[in-house]
Amino acid sequence: MNIEVVSGPITEILCDTVIVSLFEGVLTPGGATGAVDKALNSHISEIIRDMPDCGKYGETMVIHTFGAIGAKRILLLGMGKENEITVDKVRALMAAAMRTAKKMHSQTVATIIHSASDKLEACQTAQAVVEGAVMGLYQFTYYKTDKNDNPGTKRLLLIENDPAKADAITTGIKAGQIISESVNYARDLINYPAQYMTPAKMAWYAGEIAERYGFELTVLEKEDMRQKGMGALLAVAQGSIEPPKLIVLKYQGDPASQEIVAFVGKGITFDSGGISIKPGQKMDEMKGDMAGGAAVLGAMMALGQLKPKVNILAVVPCAENMPSGTAFRPGDILTSMSGKTIEVLNTDAEGRLILADAVTYAKKLGATKIIDIATLTGACVVGLGTVYSGVISNNRQWCQTIIDAGQQSGEKLWELPNDAEYLEQIKSSIADLKNTGGRPGGVITAGLFIGQFADKTPWVHVDIAGTADTDKDKGYNRKGGTGVGVRTLIQLAITLSKS
Repeated sequence: MNIEVVSGPITEILCDTVIVSLFEGVLTPGGATGAVDKALNSHISEIIRDMPDCGKYGETMVIHTFGAIGAKRILLLGMGKENEITVDKVRALMAAAMRTAKKMHSQTVATIIHSASDKLEACQTAQAVVEGAVMGLYQFTYYKTDKNDNPGTKRLLLIENDPAKADAITTGIKAGQIISESVNYARDLINYPAQYMTPAKMAWYAGEIAERYGFELTVLEKEDMRQKGMGALLAVAQGSIEPPKLIVLKYQGDPASQEIVAFVGKGITFDSGGISIKPGQKMDEMKGDMAGGAAVLGAMMALGQLKPKVNILAVVPCAENMPSGTAFRPGDILTSMSGKTIEVLNTDAEGRLILADAVTYAKKLGATKIIDIATLTGACVVGLGTVYSGVISNNRQWCQTIIDAGQQSGEKLWELPNDAEYLEQIKSSIADLKNTGGRPGGVITAGLFIGQFADKTPWVHVDIAGTADTDKDKGYNRKGGTGVGVRTLIQLAITLSKS
């Protein structure tokens, strides 16, 4: 989709659909909406009088102009209460509006940036408008034989007549397009079936990113892992005919700095549960158990274009967790790369095992700070639902930096306690650790298990089990993989580059 800033009277912009906003409780529209209302002989004002709820959040109405203005149709977008508008609400509203415009086969759409009379900053709001549009129109149609003949929106025009804002809006558009396309890239990786998205294919996609943006790429094979003592990762992979891969991408945006931030993403390309096999219902969704790894690759794609002044080390351990005659078993004792031994109580608690070796390897490669992201526990879904991702950390300041990055990017993170008492649940009587601490506080004990391998390195774990996919369209998320985590990781890199 081609996205650009245009200037001129909104009534003269030639397009299929123009999106204008209306706040709840407004009786006489002003600004751009007022200009359109005037050109339509106060038709919008009449609608408000007849339908006073049309300004409520998420309400939409289509008005045909019959040649009265340059646009063929007006999409009146209810913004809710003006004092409650946020950048993320603009992002979600824009997604819904663009889907409505697409249903009307609108190839060219124009919109104001919905900054609420400058209550929202122009660059951030323009970025949110673009992110909402691009993410909201996402579709995974690779396997559809009957392609929809709706060509979709080809052109999005952001109308702004204040020259002082033009540069800020252009900057917002560029960032919004890069970030949203990176989110959609991660969504594609998640939505592909496991028969295609194998560990080897994940490594192939990483290679494509490395070649495009000049990153250093290393892919560890099974024998490399064996030589490095990655017993936890190898154990998870040994039940599958698909060999494991450990992907390492290096982005050096600040070569003079010794600071290296590791993005570690879980890459279980299919999780049957192994010998501790999952129920059949919804097992198909376990093709998305590599959503953490997809988020890391999506973020790296964006960083290659945004080029923040920061050093990022991406580590993505990839494997399938399958039952077979060669699969690891409950009761097995594993020796991790760190030397710590792990008693396996449940083979379906495998994500923390591969992340244990990945975090250890990230430290060996020089990481000074670590964030790992994973669809780790059903307990996180029980505790936080599908709105917040859970975070747990060994460093309060580092944790707050990541929570703030999530808030700025529109991804919600909730910090969980890390009290030492929880560690008692993952102590083993016959090994150093056991891979599950039972049901009580399961999201916490799973995260703290990984933290045992970070040791004193500042570390944050993000559990995206409840937010990595959705069963229906909602706001800028489409059914399937959401690409959650991509925006937080990108914003984190940008924040660190400015500090």
